[in-house]
Amino acid sequence: MFHLRTSLRFLILNKSNAPLPVLDQTRCFKRWVAPTLRELRKRQKKLGPQEPQPRSGFIEWNYRAELFAFGKRLHEEFQLPMLQTALTQPSYIEKEKVRQTELGISEVDINMQDNYELSERGAYLTNECVQAFLKHSFPLIPLEGIVAFKEYLLSTEMLSHIAAHLGMTELLLDSDYPPSKESLARSLLAIISAIEQCNGQERAFLFIRDFICTQMNQRDVFDMWNIEDPEVLLKQICEERKLGEVEPRLIGNCGKNTVLATYYIGLYVNKKLIGKGFGEDVTTAVKTASLDALQELFSIKDNMRPLNFQAQLKPSNIKAVEN
Repeated sequence: MFHLRTSLRFLILNKSNAPLPVLDQTRCFKRWVAPTLRELRKRQKKLGPQEPQPRSGFIEWNYRAELFAFGKRLHEEFQLPMLQTALTQPSYIEKEKVRQTELGISEVDINMQDNYELSERGAYLTNECVQAFLKHSFPLIPLEGIVAFKEYLLSTEMLSHIAAHLGMTELLLDSDYPPSKESLARSLLAIISAIEQCNGQERAFLFIRDFICTQMNQRDVFDMWNIEDPEVLLKQICEERKLGEVEPRLIGNCGKNTVLATYYIGLYVNKKLIGKGFGEDVTTAVKTASLDALQELFSIKDNMRPLNFQAQLKPSNIKAVEN
């Protein structure tokens, strides 16, 4: 009776021609869900911890199709044997030789090549291209900073991070699963060399720029470049550019002789303010002001212009592949 009165009242108030809402009185959960999940958890706990299984262990795994799809995802045209070589670690070949020997095969013949030579060539290409990009993007930073940025981009941690997000974990032929970071980094460098041999150096440079150099985007410069003594570096830069002698001055302070003391220091060159910083003591404030001055001199402030990741760069000292 209550539902009938409510419906009639709604019909009277709804004088427009708008469609009436439909109320669904069905329940939104099933009674079998919770017992099933409890049973699955109970069985999983009974089995104990399981080692991760590679995707290649599935029945529908097709390695050649996966290699073809990998090339299409990168928008590159690979020769499949070349791509397979780039993804084959030396440890995998040694493991296959041992396995065939254990099976009783007298003459072990594995028609496969590892990615050692390709990775060495890829490391050389990547090093030259990344250095050229950094010099183009940071023309005012000294060689020490360029080297620090390059070491950050070409570190095993960064290269393995890129390789894993490109989907190379399941494609890599390695003796261990999941593959180590060193194996992922080496295979990524081998992929770069394979791109050069299949599509030319220009495509390899574009790959390096788009996937490795772009890791500089929205990164704090001083997180990659740890300047141990910014005051000494600032004095050196001012002497090289003939700007004058750096003179620190106390702009203000508060809470002196307390645990909440704060000092505000400014650095001046030829009566011109080039940096300022705060600190709990004068030494810390001068160091912070020196870092601020270096950011100003190197044009790497937080509000600097974004890096140009569409720059067409071609390092001039790239050596050709030796046949």
